Amino acid sequence: MKKILVTGSLGQIGTELVEKMRGIYGNDNVIATDLRKVEGNPVVDAGPFELLDVTDAQAMHDIAKKYNADTIIHLAALLSAVAEAKPQVAWNINMGGLVNALEVARELDCQFFTPSSIGAFGPSTPKVGTPQDTIQRPQTMYGVNKVAGELLCDYYYKKFGVDTRGVRFPGLISYVAPPGGGTTDYAVDIYYEALKNKKYTSYIDKGTYMDMMYMPDALNAIINLMEADPSKLQHRNAFNIAAMSFEPEQIAAEIKKHIPEFTMDYNVDPIRQAIANSWPDSIDCAAAQAEWGFKAEYDLAKMTTDMLEKLAEKGIK
Repeated sequence: MKKILVTGSLGQIGTELVEKMRGIYGNDNVIATDLRKVEGNPVVDAGPFELLDVTDAQAMHDIAKKYNADTIIHLAALLSAVAEAKPQVAWNINMGGLVNALEVARELDCQFFTPSSIGAFGPSTPKVGTPQDTIQRPQTMYGVNKVAGELLCDYYYKKFGVDTRGVRFPGLISYVAPPGGGTTDYAVDIYYEALKNKKYTSYIDKGTYMDMMYMPDALNAIINLMEADPSKLQHRNAFNIAAMSFEPEQIAAEIKKHIPEFTMDYNVDPIRQAIANSWPDSIDCAAAQAEWGFKAEYDLAKMTTDMLEKLAEKGIK
């Protein structure tokens, strides 16, 4: 990777990925794009930034060509809960934007990454130790988009030789960017509320296990996969990765070790709960470990300590 174009750069992943990649590859070699421009944001100010609507294929092509991009990291998408509320809009953005990005990668011979998700699985998928290759059949628009995206990236690799790569992200937890409308966002919100109000009302019910990952591990996964030897990649576009699996009571218990007065109650959101119920409790990451050496560094305890410290440093209290 020498010249890297990132879409959705002001989102939860993009905000941190752009900064990390600029530190590795140089500020001028990571071109950030997004639908909006936030003045004073380091993603906008520290290196090249372009306004981009990913449904505008010509604009994406022109920006990639302008900067001689050889890599595209396509992150722009509507997340699960938002996509379920606006399914037609989600299809147009998630699938239209992906096809446009793949076409640019094909036309300009770019390496390509886009994330899939545990949302690509459905209620008929084995819930514990979900295999790399298994039945998916999601029942949400977001999940349908992700399965279609996995297949589309496979197609562009096999049909056109585009060097496509991707992972199935679990819920991602970060202290930098605010949540973006995902089902697993309670696991971010809870830390903010613990510091500010010493209490939290969970919209996900007790006993609901979901795979999660701390953002530093997610960023390393993207970079390590993109730098991996392509001859060793058998799955390419949908590697299962995860770092931990927990239910709301467990994260609350971990927070109480740092904030003893913290309490949590429940007001379950039926839409997001139904989405969570359709996802795995835990997934098998053996293929990612074998094919490109995936390894997560953070478990729930280590992540909780770091999250609370970093949020306190930001003045959250």
